[in-house]
Amino acid sequence: MKIHLIVGARPNFMKIAPLYKELAKYSDIFQVKLIHTGQHYDERMSKFFFDELQLPVPDKYLEVGSASHGVQTARIMERYEEVLFEEKPDLVVVAGDVNSTMACALDAVKMHIPVAHLEAGLRSFDMSMPEEINRIVTDSISDYLLTPSPDGDENLIKEGITKEKIFRVGNIMIDSLIQYLDKSESSTIHTELNLQKGKYCLITLHRPSNVDHKENLATILGSFKEIAKETVLVFPMHPRTLKNIEKMGLKNVLESILQLRIVPPVGYYDFIHLQRYAKFIVTDSGGIQEESTFMNVPCLTLRDNTERPITVTQGSNILVKLNKSEIIQEVEKILQGNIKKAQIPDLWDGKTAERIVEIFMKMEKN
Repeated sequence: MKIHLIVGARPNFMKIAPLYKELAKYSDIFQVKLIHTGQHYDERMSKFFFDELQLPVPDKYLEVGSASHGVQTARIMERYEEVLFEEKPDLVVVAGDVNSTMACALDAVKMHIPVAHLEAGLRSFDMSMPEEINRIVTDSISDYLLTPSPDGDENLIKEGITKEKIFRVGNIMIDSLIQYLDKSESSTIHTELNLQKGKYCLITLHRPSNVDHKENLATILGSFKEIAKETVLVFPMHPRTLKNIEKMGLKNVLESILQLRIVPPVGYYDFIHLQRYAKFIVTDSGGIQEESTFMNVPCLTLRDNTERPITVTQGSNILVKLNKSEIIQEVEKILQGNIKKAQIPDLWDGKTAERIVEIFMKMEKN
């Protein structure tokens, strides 16, 4: 059975790595090829993660680079279609909700090649998010919908997807986290940044709703300025976020924030280490909501909604509206010891890749 595993952006790497390794155990059954679209092409956003997750050099690298959503999606489709004509796989596996996910799924389906969507069924119900459109389109055309949690199953059934296509397999991000949590202890990032464990806030920001609008970005930076009076802030900054801060004339605000340590995007081991020992996290990332829940680290998500509601109902995640006083208020609660405790959701056990391979084996027999 010839399988293509698609990666394109940083979150994909942690989702595909465990599945690649599990499939490799059955090389007599599966012939696996890794296809990298190049949606994230910066070395810190891509190559470092391949190395640390022990993924091989991709079998195909499409080198699409950055562009507008339409241009980037079109480039991926154009280049991956050529690979499909040449390779003719039996199954294409896409993960998450980035442009590479939707584009490669569309290519495969139009060539009558079955598609498995890993992390299917997640919904924010916010159509202003490009990722929500990618999720809905990918789920609607996929043959195997691999969901991480009960809400994923429920969303798909409400959208008219037949139950026979839905397989709850658990959270594959947690497979990677469990596998590398001990290895991340070798990180020297705390020494490099002169940090004390449990004495800092970790920040990540990249969503357009937060970093592409001057007013929103100014609100966030203003709240950071207040928070930094009470704790150290560590900010591995996404390249686009830094570019927008400079373009919008907010660099002086950034430079006025005391106790703020800005670093380039860090590798997987360093980032896990920073997450694990943070006093709390401020983010807009879906994956970080999940990882912080597993590690029981307080997480404030600067969004009105989340496609991972289980991190709020069972986890350590709290949604915070983009309002300076609300952000500061939630931070004060944490600093005063009013901390929400997490419960690890069902099937977040490090065995998701195993369950997926069992499904693929049944497919192969049929």
